[in-house]
Amino acid sequence: MKLRQQNIEKLEASSFDVLIIGGGINGAVSAAALASRDVNVALIDARDFSGFTSQESSNLVWGGIKYMETYEFRLVNNLCKSRNELLRSFPSTVKEIRFLTTLSKNSRIPPWFMLIGTWIYWLFGRAKTRIPRLLSADKIKSKEPLINTDNSIGGVEYSDAYLHDNDARFVFNFIQKAMDNGCITANYVKSVGASRDADNHWVTEVEDQISNQQFKIRSKVIINAAGAFIDSHNEMTGVATQYRHVFSKGIHLIVPRLSRKLRVLAFFADDGRLFFTIPMADRTCIGTTDTFVETPETEVSVEDRDFVLSNINARLDLTKPLEASDIISERWGVRPLAVKKGEKAGDDFLKMSRKHVVETSDEKNHISIFGGKLTDCLNVGEEICQEVGKLGVKLNPVKTKWYGEPGQQVKTAYFKKAHALGLSLVIAGDTGEMLGERLWRRYAEHAIPMLDAIEKDPRMGEILIEGSGIRRCEIDHLAENELIVKLEDYLRRRSKLALLVSPETLKHSGGLLEACEKLFGDEAGAKYDEYFINANSKS
Repeated sequence: MKLRQQNIEKLEASSFDVLIIGGGINGAVSAAALASRDVNVALIDARDFSGFTSQESSNLVWGGIKYMETYEFRLVNNLCKSRNELLRSFPSTVKEIRFLTTLSKNSRIPPWFMLIGTWIYWLFGRAKTRIPRLLSADKIKSKEPLINTDNSIGGVEYSDAYLHDNDARFVFNFIQKAMDNGCITANYVKSVGASRDADNHWVTEVEDQISNQQFKIRSKVIINAAGAFIDSHNEMTGVATQYRHVFSKGIHLIVPRLSRKLRVLAFFADDGRLFFTIPMADRTCIGTTDTFVETPETEVSVEDRDFVLSNINARLDLTKPLEASDIISERWGVRPLAVKKGEKAGDDFLKMSRKHVVETSDEKNHISIFGGKLTDCLNVGEEICQEVGKLGVKLNPVKTKWYGEPGQQVKTAYFKKAHALGLSLVIAGDTGEMLGERLWRRYAEHAIPMLDAIEKDPRMGEILIEGSGIRRCEIDHLAENELIVKLEDYLRRRSKLALLVSPETLKHSGGLLEACEKLFGDEAGAKYDEYFINANSKS
């Protein structure tokens, strides 16, 4: 909280080259890319970072094989290229995973045609992953006995990638990278409008959602990265654009782990859309829906739940069918899809493009980012730098890459010390990995002071929150560096505990209240109560 307050004071006192409104994936990569080029950049979000759409993904980093069906080959090519770069640059976080796709007798796609599609997709991916394979129904059953193959005509196995951690954590690490390079950022700071002053600089009126303090932020350029709320903010600031958003609701259900094998099971649901079971630590994430909605604010309906449960029960041979009582947590959000103003969403909503659009107003020094996907994030970051440069902001050459894990020298030194402390022999918890690997994956070079703390006091390597694998040294780092304002920020976004454990189980977890005391000091009790009151109201 001290760091956040210091940043708010700097936001009010300073003038910036660029102000980014929105701390989802688009805003986070824009900040990281610009800060690495010595741009004086600030970022605010009305919620927590990654507090809306960017925390509700499938955790997949995929090249978009489904977009081949709508002939968006350029989009698939760009996504595959970005996926490969993410695999290369984040080897501890972004990992290749096999997809096992089962086709039913009433499928509109025969297995041989699906195989051709996956081979073309593999070539778009520059052959960087394992090759696709055609599988008979019997072979599918032998590889994954959980699948019901009674109505199957076979399928294919191919590779894509997924996040070993959660999407919101991945986004925050770009925020952290931006802060490391001088970006001034604060969550729970809401823009309530912006206008141009006599010098043609932007003056953005903002409100601290915690203290209700109002102040102004001055900048040469505004980047509207507010995701689903871009249109309303542009309207509020008098910025006209060619594009707008329409919204597709997607939901996922988190249930106890269904398969012990680390792979994604893919099917075509009853309505023809792709449907997945995805590993998530020691749980399984199932979904998703793709439903047109009018507004960004949404929730999981009874119909959504029934759709996901009925589809998964029909496609898996489960000892006992999944019921609503088996759901540990739910994820829901909207995908903002970019369309030109005046154009309708189309009769087939599922075939709408998922591409991103960067629209720049040279006259107003304003940039809007429409659409976008987690996989596409590196492309967005580079494109934003090009657009900001065209608006007259000086960008210096990048000294070090603005994304990815630290270089081999830093990594080698870290693991050498982790091994010396015996952390290469300690299982971290729900992921089954070693503690040294887990700390590196989540914090990279910021895990080095954690090793120092463990070396000084071995108790800092002890588990703090029962059943989570979270160590005491992590909470100290989070409290000082990660701008955690509410307990939900930690449980839902800096970690994924709230996805893996029900609120009732969490409430009785040993060490959670102690973690609150480290994070919030004298406000610990109030923050603890606030979280569980909200959790109960949502359920």
